[in-house]
Amino acid sequence: MTLTALLSFLTFTACKTSQKAGGDTGASAEGLVTEMSVPATVKAGQPVMLKFTVYNKSGKELQFCKWHTPFEGFMSSFLDIQSSNNTEVLYRGVMAKRIMPPPAEAYIKVPAGKSVSVDIDLLKGYNLDTPASYKAVYQASGMSGLEKVNEVSFTVTE
Repeated sequence: MTLTALLSFLTFTACKTSQKAGGDTGASAEGLVTEMSVPATVKAGQPVMLKFTVYNKSGKELQFCKWHTPFEGFMSSFLDIQSSNNTEVLYRGVMAKRIMPPPAEAYIKVPAGKSVSVDIDLLKGYNLDTPASYKAVYQASGMSGLEKVNEVSFTVTE
């Protein structure tokens, strides 16, 4: 195992382990449901606005680590985006280094029966300049603990 792979593994497991410890709520991201949405069609060069909403459908307050989610902006590549010809879309944002375990302020609490949302322009973090159909999959559940996340599809036109 390379040093990079080992550090990545430790980073992902540290956030999930800390979540299971639950901080002061005793709750983790298990039970949270996340929904992503984007407009079906966007003109090339225009913002590709992703709405990322985390729902708490349980009867108690839950929390998740905001690292590797749109809630912290483009501090990491949290999506796997592929064009219709199976070409990976390149991430062009920063890649933040982390101190483990995550501090308390790295968590977002979601009250029982409520939700939290954020909008982010995917064009600012991913190379989506080429007209094509795209599919985006959230791929950072190991860090955030958000495991129930839908896929989204959209088309960039000329």
